[in-house]
Amino acid sequence: MLFNGFSKKGLNFLNQIIKNNSKEYLELHKDEYERYILNPNKAYVEEMGEYLQILVPTITAIPKINQSLFRIYRDARFHLNDPIKTRIGIIIWQGSGHRMQSSSFYMHYDPYEVFVSAGVRNFKPTLLKTYREYIKDDKKREELHHILEDMKAKGFFIPEPKYKKIPRGFDKDDSYSYLYKMGAIYAYTTYQPNEIFFTKDVVQHHFKIYEEMFALQQWVYELTLHCDTTADVCRFRP
Repeated sequence: MLFNGFSKKGLNFLNQIIKNNSKEYLELHKDEYERYILNPNKAYVEEMGEYLQILVPTITAIPKINQSLFRIYRDARFHLNDPIKTRIGIIIWQGSGHRMQSSSFYMHYDPYEVFVSAGVRNFKPTLLKTYREYIKDDKKREELHHILEDMKAKGFFIPEPKYKKIPRGFDKDDSYSYLYKMGAIYAYTTYQPNEIFFTKDVVQHHFKIYEEMFALQQWVYELTLHCDTTADVCRFRP
């Protein structure tokens, strides 16, 4: 399947979902969803996966739902009135863990914004505990700080600290103590859907962004190698 860019009709389809957010509407327009959203996304994953192999030969890019593609349906338990997603996400990751807890190259889009990022966007308890143990190492903590500063110097954004207080047992007077309050480590940028987005050149455009973020993505990947996610309680692996 050749990737020739994302579809303007796909964004129009998402606009219609915003106005008619129901399973019934999606069922009636399933062909449009597959033609203008699902098929281009699959082709993008295949193409971007090949590009990212330049950086990460073992990258995981699987053009299937619940792999590199996310389900269009939201969790019905929490979204009775808006069961359909109006933002389309794509993730390509490195490592053998769960895709959302692996260091990834991620993007999502809706009719108004394209979001491109690298890292892990939310630490679940297991990875959060590992992260805090990992950055007890002075060199790792300093290295992460300088990488984040470099990301900001390149014009990328990083998330704000999630927690207000330094966890108990950690040095609040440390120069990089703010890192202990982080609940995720990633860099991101955004742009409005433009003409590049609707052509095959968007793959190269995103690849250049990922290339600029690569040092951070690799730092996070190294972190994930120290997390034993098979244990009921997180065990830090030195």
